[in-house]
Amino acid sequence: MDLDVVRRAPLFKALDDEAASALQSEMSRSHMERGDELFHEGDRGDTLYVIAEGKIKLGRTSPDGRENLVAILGPGEMFGELSLFDPGPRTMTATAVAETQLLGLGNDSLTVVLTGRPEVSKALLAALAQRLRRTNAHLADLVFTDVPGRVAKALLDLSERFGRPVEGGIMVSHDLTQEELAQLVGASRETVNKALADFATRGWLRLEARAVLLQDVERLKRRAR
Repeated sequence: MDLDVVRRAPLFKALDDEAASALQSEMSRSHMERGDELFHEGDRGDTLYVIAEGKIKLGRTSPDGRENLVAILGPGEMFGELSLFDPGPRTMTATAVAETQLLGLGNDSLTVVLTGRPEVSKALLAALAQRLRRTNAHLADLVFTDVPGRVAKALLDLSERFGRPVEGGIMVSHDLTQEELAQLVGASRETVNKALADFATRGWLRLEARAVLLQDVERLKRRAR
């Protein structure tokens, strides 16, 4: 487990090394394989999680069984903190999309930290505000942006967090199936596949197994606007 990655999480950013190490020692550790479910929508929420390795998808299911993927989170990102500020059932289901290592901190322990260190509270609230901004932007995209534009924007967002420079472009190992990528974009699999095929034909990207090589980022950026 790379603790330097864990230190990037908002929970630790306001702490010095000694305080961060002490807090990490209090946190539980868990290992998940792809497809493992951490918690389900409606479950009681009482723990904040930090991703040390791997990826977690957060999604919701409609009454008729359709799934919507709200976010893909990776190393150094945090989730589950909403239960601290607004106790109640989980609003989403968290599932591993790759082999994943997590650190967990119960709400009782987190409350003690926040009481003694108000700067941590400020960092957590800033993270929540940033997530709300992203949610608002996503809702606006669903209304104002066509599917190809949303696909381009999703790929660029994934590249910023999971991409690595390689010969010929940026390799984005997102670990998502085509169905999961469609759920993230908020469109049918067929429509998303059509957009991806069009981008590939234009030479903007090359599709790989649960990954994509972005070959023309500037064209994708223009298409995402």
